[in-house]
Amino acid sequence: MNSRTSASAFLFACVFAATVAVTAGLTAWAADAKPGKANKARKAPAADSTATAADGTRASLQIAVDARPIDRDAAERVSYARIVQRTAASVVYVYSTKTVRAPDMSSFFNDPMFRRFFNLPEDELDPDAAPAPRNRGNNNRKNAPPRNNPGNRAPDRQQQGLGSGVVITADGYILTNNHVIEGADDVRVSVGDSNKRYEAKVVGRDPGSDLAVLKIEATGLSPVTFGDSDQALVGDVVLAIGNPFGVGQSVSRGIVSALSRGMGMGVFEDFIQTDAAINPGNSGGALLDSDGRLIGINSAILSRSGGFAGVGFAIPSNLVRSVAEQLARTGRVERGLLGVRPQPLDEALTAQFGTEKGALLSEVTEDSPADKAGLKPGDVITKVNATEIRDPRHLTLTVSKHAPGTEVTIEYLREGKTKTASVTLARRDDAAVARDDAPLPKKDEGILNGVGVGPITPELRSQLGLPARMGGVVVTAIDPDTPAAKQGLREGDVILEIDRKPLTDVDQAVKLSEEIKGPKFLLRIWRNGSPTFLAIDESK
Repeated sequence: MNSRTSASAFLFACVFAATVAVTAGLTAWAADAKPGKANKARKAPAADSTATAADGTRASLQIAVDARPIDRDAAERVSYARIVQRTAASVVYVYSTKTVRAPDMSSFFNDPMFRRFFNLPEDELDPDAAPAPRNRGNNNRKNAPPRNNPGNRAPDRQQQGLGSGVVITADGYILTNNHVIEGADDVRVSVGDSNKRYEAKVVGRDPGSDLAVLKIEATGLSPVTFGDSDQALVGDVVLAIGNPFGVGQSVSRGIVSALSRGMGMGVFEDFIQTDAAINPGNSGGALLDSDGRLIGINSAILSRSGGFAGVGFAIPSNLVRSVAEQLARTGRVERGLLGVRPQPLDEALTAQFGTEKGALLSEVTEDSPADKAGLKPGDVITKVNATEIRDPRHLTLTVSKHAPGTEVTIEYLREGKTKTASVTLARRDDAAVARDDAPLPKKDEGILNGVGVGPITPELRSQLGLPARMGGVVVTAIDPDTPAAKQGLREGDVILEIDRKPLTDVDQAVKLSEEIKGPKFLLRIWRNGSPTFLAIDESK
């Protein structure tokens, strides 16, 4: 169990096909879309040049890269038609379908007030209930729910989504946003002007960067050429290609408005901001430089209405290429971990520590790479190798670009003096993605690993209706793949007891979780205004 306090933060993003999130009058939208018309594709024979090795990994992608800088002194083009003609075939349409389960209405139909209103006997609704006396004089059967509809659920429905994708190899590897295909039961891709839709296999997804790699059985496709996003400058002309609102492939023109933007949508954010028109359906499409090279994957917009407002965001191509190569090779992304919890330097802290840039370490995890290298709370990391660190988000991004086991040089300030340390990075746990640079677990021993807890604040006690003298800790985070999560423990639950031992604070909860070996144990939790027991078997 890791000790965590619940962080309340507004998420600026939502998927166009599903939800709308509003914060301070502004909404950041993931630029996916509603279903559009079927688009045409040309048939190609199946082929796959990436063989699978004995260890399950696949060969590296053959991605075209052109890192030459653009000519910024050239006269502005009158037309970009030839660039669009050369690159349009690299952008495809991605269709996703998922089954949305209808809500279970059994609790509503079993409500005593409902039964009393319709004068329904209990055995009409619950096949396990004991027979109830029937009121033969006034048994209103006409409005009763049908007996042959267990659970009283409406039929499941199919929810469709539409986004864009970018061809990165001639034999059918395609990049798109993770949110375009997340949770989909079926993913299909249309290429060019044919009405054929290719069935797409999800090779790998990376929610941390909002990227996914698909594979279709096709050859002779037109892969995009990658540019060097690190060379992009504010003011450079860019083109956005995608399928906004499902109307068909469209091109918009703008400039790079800003670099290295973070919107609070995820941990690994380093967006290119642009005023090229991006709308629902553009998600996963291409952001090209003036030479037609990919410098970003369009991902989100900031808007009051959900439509174009001149503030769009794309994932830089250098990050995209790194993630795509790992997903294609192993189906997952492995990132380096330093083992620290950084915080930003505000005005008061800048005066105390003597620097405006860097990441102040508020915590260094015991036995982590940072701890072994001698870093301590109060140190300010200013460089990782040759990269100057701007803030905590930049530290996380920089460290995560290195593979586990990589040795990096950390430059930091301690009591006004510059020091350096060599650090061999550990592997970042997938469950830690939601934190800035989450500390490593001390040991994978005891119980409730993957469960984060925090203290009961007065506000939380009032909100949950927890009695004044009752102790406990609130579950602030939980890995969905842990046995506890699969067996019913949820975020927002208050753990009152572990194996019949009452909890008073977070430290005691962590201590007990380390001492109790399991695999079977009993939790007493507070949920929905009352206590209940939950039996956990971590051997399952």
